[in-house]
Amino acid sequence: MPDYEDFPYTIRIVSEIMESNGSSSMASVCGGSLSMMSAGVPLREHVSGIAMGLITDGKRHAILSDILGMEDHLGDMDFKVTGSSQGITAIQLDLKIEGISFELLTEALEQAKEGRMHILGIMNEAQPQASELSEFAPRILSLQINPEKIGALIGPGGKNIKKIIEDTECEVNVDDDGTVTVAGLNAAKCNDAIELVRAITFEPEVGMEFDGTVTRLMTFGAFVEFAPGREGLVHISEMDWKRTENVEDVCKPGDPMRIKLMKIDDQGRLDFSRKALMEKPEGWTPPPPRKPRDNRDGRRRPFKKRRF
Repeated sequence: MPDYEDFPYTIRIVSEIMESNGSSSMASVCGGSLSMMSAGVPLREHVSGIAMGLITDGKRHAILSDILGMEDHLGDMDFKVTGSSQGITAIQLDLKIEGISFELLTEALEQAKEGRMHILGIMNEAQPQASELSEFAPRILSLQINPEKIGALIGPGGKNIKKIIEDTECEVNVDDDGTVTVAGLNAAKCNDAIELVRAITFEPEVGMEFDGTVTRLMTFGAFVEFAPGREGLVHISEMDWKRTENVEDVCKPGDPMRIKLMKIDDQGRLDFSRKALMEKPEGWTPPPPRKPRDNRDGRRRPFKKRRF
């Protein structure tokens, strides 16, 4: 079976047996392996099984492969062996006699191996590998995030994670170790939810570019949301290569804006630039320094007192 991280599903197999000849349990093993592969369960490889029988009078014996119902009823042993090409995965031994010798058990295992490998060959011809998971099957996706980012993913009062659930119609859960699980009926929407989780929890680096949305305007610049629930400042001096007198002349709330991350300060605040992604005008010269304006906290920068 695949690891939980690769296939986080609970699997239930129902085997309906219509014939009593042979071993119903071994038929369930072979059919179950084929059905899971066909359904899209990424098994490492097929597992086959075979039931071995024994008829002995104490001196002579005959080991039977793939026993019939009558051979099971009249025989002295029902020995079930399952396994893959790598080896045995399970055995079950029922005896009607007091015991069997080590040599007879070895012979039965060798004969069972030959039968299992023959069956495995037929199964691999019919279903050599797992099929694609049906588009109609529920999807369960998972990813690992930095546990320190769990708070950012959830948001104040659960704002961020609730919005992801509402927008994608998927169930989103996060464990204390940072494992995020997304479940839903639509594969595309599950993938959208995963991308939203990544967008909220990733670590931005200087030089990255984003397609953001202007959220609010200040006299000193505009705040732009570059990921769900995350925003940074585009200072008025970074709006355009030419002097921008008023932020409203360039953008308004709700406008899309392509931005580039220029700086992350000691408090984790992000400074973006719009003009860094624009072509510099030919013959451009830096504009003269601006008069003091409100800073990013909305307070006017005081002039320094000088002593003469």
